[in-house]
Amino acid sequence: MSPISYQIIGKGLPVVLIHGFAEDSSIWNHQVEFLKDKCMLIVPDLPGSGQSALIDKPGIGMEDYAVFIKQILEAEKIEQCMMIGHSMGGYITLAFAEKYPDALIAFSLFHSSAYADDAAKVETRKKAIEFIKANGSAAFLKTSIPGLFYDQHNLDPIHALIEKGKLFTPLALVQYYEAMIARPDRTAVLQKTTKPVLFIFGEHDKAVPFKQGLEQSHLPQQSYIYVLRNSAHMGMLEETEKANQILGIFLLNHGS
Repeated sequence: MSPISYQIIGKGLPVVLIHGFAEDSSIWNHQVEFLKDKCMLIVPDLPGSGQSALIDKPGIGMEDYAVFIKQILEAEKIEQCMMIGHSMGGYITLAFAEKYPDALIAFSLFHSSAYADDAAKVETRKKAIEFIKANGSAAFLKTSIPGLFYDQHNLDPIHALIEKGKLFTPLALVQYYEAMIARPDRTAVLQKTTKPVLFIFGEHDKAVPFKQGLEQSHLPQQSYIYVLRNSAHMGMLEETEKANQILGIFLLNHGS
């Protein structure tokens, strides 16, 4: 593993694709294939995922992952980019937007939310942490990943994610969960931003409920809202073609 692992694919407008919890950069493979001739894609493995080493210090927050993304941009001499964040990647995108607003041209929350965890969500995450510590990453992801999909009979992507999940250490998953629990409400980031914001919701999403997403989608000055009617939390895999078209249009319209 290297301290920072990422790929650069294509040329032109810089677009960072940030994956979510218990994923790595390969979750975006379909989007990379679709977008690679239209822009320059920066696709990192977050610390503790894929080929990136875990951040070895206590109290990691979404802000630390935002710094990780900024280090990549600085290494590549990229002053401004667009950013697409899936789930936990959206939390990181919001932390980045708060910390480095001038570095963003526009951004997207893909099955994500600016809200902090409520008490019930915190309790659910704490129980997950205890399960992971007691039973390991693979056992936890085998039980949790199917619920992220609307069509649970479409086994190939579910099995692929479960198989990849075997590569995650319990330490990494616990660090992510603790960072999610600790993250503040960032609706003010949406209210203050002057940048275009793309919201992509899954109608059947239990992780980021459709109603919750809609509540915050009016906050930015420029909102673009799309609903994937046959998706839960994994729209890039569940409705790949539609998700690709949505992202392509947003990047084309706001990339200048």
